[in-house]
Amino acid sequence: MTARQREVAELVSRGLTNREIATRLGIEERSAEGHVERIRLRLGFRSRAQIAAWYGARRDLI
Repeated sequence: MTARQREVAELVSRGLTNREIATRLGIEERSAEGHVERIRLRLGFRSRAQIAAWYGARRDLI
């Protein structure tokens, strides 16, 4: 996973929306959506909640 994807996963785990993630990172909302989608697909997840749980469980390892 790229550094940006880890950053996005952290923000998802904090409960931020794609729009809030985009604003925080200075990117377009569509780019944030793409990052979340690629993370979800790479990990085989169906939801943002699963990304958040995954990130929270591995926070010390990342």
